[in-house]
Amino acid sequence: MQSLGQDHVSHLPQAMKPRNDGIDLDIGWLRSVRVNSAAVHRRAAALPGLRRLPKDNKALWLCRAIACMDLTTLSGDDTADRVRRLCAKARRPLRPDLAQALGQDGMTVAAVCVYHEMIEPARAALEGSGIPVAAVSTGFPAGLSPFHLRVAEIEESVSAGAQEIDIVISRRHVLEGKWQALYEELRAFRAACGPAHMKAILATGELGDLRNVARASLVAMMAGADFIKTSTGKEPVNATLPVGLVMLRMIRAYHARTGWRVGMKPAGGISRANDALTWLIMVNEELGAPWLLPDLFRFGASSLLGDIEQELDRMISGHGSVGWRHAMG
Repeated sequence: MQSLGQDHVSHLPQAMKPRNDGIDLDIGWLRSVRVNSAAVHRRAAALPGLRRLPKDNKALWLCRAIACMDLTTLSGDDTADRVRRLCAKARRPLRPDLAQALGQDGMTVAAVCVYHEMIEPARAALEGSGIPVAAVSTGFPAGLSPFHLRVAEIEESVSAGAQEIDIVISRRHVLEGKWQALYEELRAFRAACGPAHMKAILATGELGDLRNVARASLVAMMAGADFIKTSTGKEPVNATLPVGLVMLRMIRAYHARTGWRVGMKPAGGISRANDALTWLIMVNEELGAPWLLPDLFRFGASSLLGDIEQELDRMISGHGSVGWRHAMG
């Protein structure tokens, strides 16, 4: 397992990288997609065994997980005050003593993700931090509102200052094999995003099987998605390792054929530090170091940060802050 190095992980916005322009819909490519589900599940089952790391390197990987978080609140009772508190945590995700001991002063999360109505308080609270506001859109989470309203919602959120838009696809297009309809929907969403980066939420728990996940991933990338995202977090089944493995391999295939690098965002159900390590290790093994930065990898997270902070606190308490400063260089 590679070391992540000694420097703190600074925020690297997706906007610093070339966008995915997309390509024409390639039906032949979609029809050629095959997924060996048994092999995928065997590989995914083996991944947790790879997360045994030396303590100092484990701490760096956990800090990397924090730097790749979209810190999220998507509740019906969200208030401006709650969002402002979330943004304060986004600016300083670790307690000052932990950050100092780990050499991570200045680290932030990757973005703050909210509903449209909370864009303005989030934008104001994050001003000057370099942390973008991401907004869920297109009738999140079900995506069943009228099409023109979904497009207008994107445009409104971009106008309000959202720099990233997390859209939801029409699952029925996947389930019915209507790939042209899905592609055209996503192209319209991509156009409505304008300068904002688009994360396409596939809601993989509602797509039926892994082959549909693979095909939906490809269509989203062909249509110009900058990220593909597993879930809304509202489905009964959200981010799973087999789904993540299939999506990562489609990202690799798309990059090999087109040269475009598309990001990955697992969301929903990832709440433990060890789970975050497993996902980072899987990304590293499937795609390599370029995908271990916030411009190409995100966690959709609400409770994950708290568990990672507690784990780091336990590690440092057993090591001593002076010892950590020595171990971390």
